[in-house]
Amino acid sequence: MDKNPRSQVNDDYGNMNGMRKIMYLQKHDVKSFPYHGRRRYTPSISQSLDGGIVITNDVFGLTIRQFERIYKACLDRRKTYEQWILNLRYPDKCSNEYLEYLQYCVYYKEDILPWPGNALKEKYFYEHLVYTIGPEMHIHNKQRLLIVIDIISNLFENDRMQISSGSLAEGLDLPGSDLDIMFLIKNVNVIQNVRNIKHPIQHTTLVMEPDKDHPGFTRIKLIAEGEEDTDIILSDCCESTTNGEYVSVDRFLHNIMHRVSECQLSPHGPCFSDTDQHCDIAICLQSKKLPYIAIPWVTRRRHQWPPNVVIDKIVKYGCLLVPIGPRTTSDNNLLWRLSFSVAEKKLVHSFNFTQLLCYGLLKLTFKRIISTNDGVKDLLCSYFLKTALFWVSEEVDFEIFKLQKLFHCFFLCLDKLELWTNNCYCPNYFIPQHNLFLGKVDKSNNKTLLSVLNSIKCGGIDGLMNNVFPAESVNHSLSNTNKEKSFIMLDIFFYKTCELSIHFRNMHSCYKSLQYVKSLKMFESSKFITDTCNYYYGMISQYAAQMLPPPNTKINGNIIHKLYHRHLQDGIRTDAVSGWLVYASYYYVTGHYNVTLKLTEYVLSRCKHDMACLTRHFYNEENINSYRQNVHSKLTLIDRMKFKLSDSKTILGVCYEISGDITNAYQYFDEALEVDEYVCRSAKARK
Repeated sequence: MDKNPRSQVNDDYGNMNGMRKIMYLQKHDVKSFPYHGRRRYTPSISQSLDGGIVITNDVFGLTIRQFERIYKACLDRRKTYEQWILNLRYPDKCSNEYLEYLQYCVYYKEDILPWPGNALKEKYFYEHLVYTIGPEMHIHNKQRLLIVIDIISNLFENDRMQISSGSLAEGLDLPGSDLDIMFLIKNVNVIQNVRNIKHPIQHTTLVMEPDKDHPGFTRIKLIAEGEEDTDIILSDCCESTTNGEYVSVDRFLHNIMHRVSECQLSPHGPCFSDTDQHCDIAICLQSKKLPYIAIPWVTRRRHQWPPNVVIDKIVKYGCLLVPIGPRTTSDNNLLWRLSFSVAEKKLVHSFNFTQLLCYGLLKLTFKRIISTNDGVKDLLCSYFLKTALFWVSEEVDFEIFKLQKLFHCFFLCLDKLELWTNNCYCPNYFIPQHNLFLGKVDKSNNKTLLSVLNSIKCGGIDGLMNNVFPAESVNHSLSNTNKEKSFIMLDIFFYKTCELSIHFRNMHSCYKSLQYVKSLKMFESSKFITDTCNYYYGMISQYAAQMLPPPNTKINGNIIHKLYHRHLQDGIRTDAVSGWLVYASYYYVTGHYNVTLKLTEYVLSRCKHDMACLTRHFYNEENINSYRQNVHSKLTLIDRMKFKLSDSKTILGVCYEISGDITNAYQYFDEALEVDEYVCRSAKARK
């Protein structure tokens, strides 16, 4: 009797009669694969009693202890390079993807401060800064809103393109910030080399001739005039020289002024401002490629910012040309400035929250400290501060831009400004050869500016708090009250920027716009942006209803009443008054005066004397407090607009339609209640 029960099994699988031993892996056609990690034990495979496979160790050789060590190392790397990884994943912070990330990220909580409890100064300053500038989500919502407004506005334009710029387009609605709008003339090709001209020439073609004595400026030579029907005829703006026809800055601005004279705009440098100077409008041209002098910016050595995706977008867009010459020479009528406004906006949209707070703090420091000093208030501008932040962001490790190091980043920017002031040289971010300090900072005044900058640095956080946020200000905290204030300011931002210049050419363009806004709303992840799309859909619906043929018109044998009602019902979503007044005017035109009276009585019940009007002008503190008392954050933006807002333009249109006389329309334009009473009286008279 065999005393070893395993001998039989060994005989079955052993090397018998000189035959090669067949391994179990080969018998069952189990493929092996190499593993280059460290194994504590060699995995072994054997047959179980039921004929299965028994693995006595992990086939990958990865023990639980090894897994924990690798996982912990991965988390450490993630924490160490958090900002860099986040910037790679979301290079555009106002994109739908990043807004969705902020909305659902478990780490994004406004009431969690990045400083320990004993850092009371930093905590106090951070709370005030967020209270003034706004939470990260709201800043990116503002940026996204201006992008959406530009997209919708450009649906109606054929010969020009609207581009929002300035502080509001960057998401910073600070006291004194205004809206800058650039209108780009289409159907004009600006090239850098005559050899790049494609024949036959279909559009107006210009060639850039950079000025060697003034980097950042160029002459524009007219090569060929296109046959497009545009507002600006560039051949009328040219000056003849021995080298050809060049577009004159003065003639270009005079030509524009002649066309916008009825819009009550006044010249303001290269721009045109409204009567209250709340909005600056600039007419510019576009070069679809970066100028040769700016090409080194693309490939120069930098750390982790800006992301490559943002650089590629800037290269793809090119630059703008603005009608203004250098301030250091009087003979600059033919020199145009190379503007990188769109590129700078893309760079600001790639900022993380720390960079945005640092940018806002620089602006507040300039407004409340530097510009209050009569000796230096005209030497610096907010553009120089933004340039300093661009250079610092590019030159340092991106992990420095964390909330815990906010004030360190701020003082790095001050160090950069001090260095430039001492050298009297501020290099343009895209064209370092262009000294932005020319004509402003020189050896005669740089010492005074240096002393002011040095005093800000020596004052530290205490000095900043006392000057940027005076001691008499209330100690705000990131509580529910501040959150209420944040959504109020976000609403006010929308009311200041929501105005569109709509010029529908036909009903087809109107329906095309409605369809586009509807599809745009489907892809927006932010509830705030979705509500704004609903507003624009309702506003365009009001225009669609007024562009339809008379109500008794038959189309394919059917009267178009259903189309009217569909657009009019969509139009009542815009505000408390205008949609219902347009609906009342429809029944007034069709002869249903009883319905008109009922609707106007309903509108009268909704109208209040403290109701604000949708306007681009800034809202005063009294209107904001009144708005705050009548709305709350649980309501949607559309619902809040239905309670507290009216559209004055639509009220004027209804008055004009009913009275048939623009004089009478203006007579009842000042107060919404008087407008409704006029509608009632007119309807009763007709009845």
